Amino acid sequence: MTGIAVTRAGTGPEVLLVHGGASPETTWSALAPLSARWTLVYAYRRGYPPSPQGRHDFDIDADDLAPLLGSRPHVVAHSYGVLGALIAAARRPGQMRSLTLIEPPLYHLVPGDPEVERLARLGDDFLGKGLDADPAVLREFLRLAGAPNINAGPLPEDVARGVRRAHGGRSPREAQPDLAALREAGAPALVASGAHAAAMERICDALATALHARRLVTPGAGHLVAAAPGFAERLDQFLASVG
Repeated sequence: MTGIAVTRAGTGPEVLLVHGGASPETTWSALAPLSARWTLVYAYRRGYPPSPQGRHDFDIDADDLAPLLGSRPHVVAHSYGVLGALIAAARRPGQMRSLTLIEPPLYHLVPGDPEVERLARLGDDFLGKGLDADPAVLREFLRLAGAPNINAGPLPEDVARGVRRAHGGRSPREAQPDLAALREAGAPALVASGAHAAAMERICDALATALHARRLVTPGAGHLVAAAPGFAERLDQFLASVG
């Protein structure tokens, strides 16, 4: 049993999809064709209907995701969702077929890098101040995060709703998933990014090194890497290579 809502589509081995700040529909829609050979398991993090309300908290996410690892799925996680997925996976390092990790906010992996530190500050402002953040700072973060139609005018209502939902969330700076345990468990891993932010590329490079993971860069959709041209096909190839 799990405290969050889960939906399934397709047939074949399970692929557990863990979204970040954007909804599962926004994050994973381009992966729908994979349901022809995989069972896509969409996890709805707390605060995203039909799951219960709740703030962004990677430890709570890990508790919610842990029961879903019992079927030994492939795990594909994006952005903030990577944090809880990694913590859950490290607690049960033999209970996933593979890990695909897309642009996580694991800032501590690149200490002393000024661009990574700036990205961390933008994220902390977003979570800590919400709609009360400096408008220029808020819009810069939202653009980096892939929010649509961000200009000098009022935020679109769906974007403002997302900001309100994230406000008060726990900072990714506090997350310290046990990467060594995952590396030693030997689960195949893929780290993916979208070539839109140098700081995020460095984080993903460092994560791939820490996990001895394969590295994939697919530009064209910004932070919403799963929507980039060719990503679904490359993910399908990776999952098939694992079995």
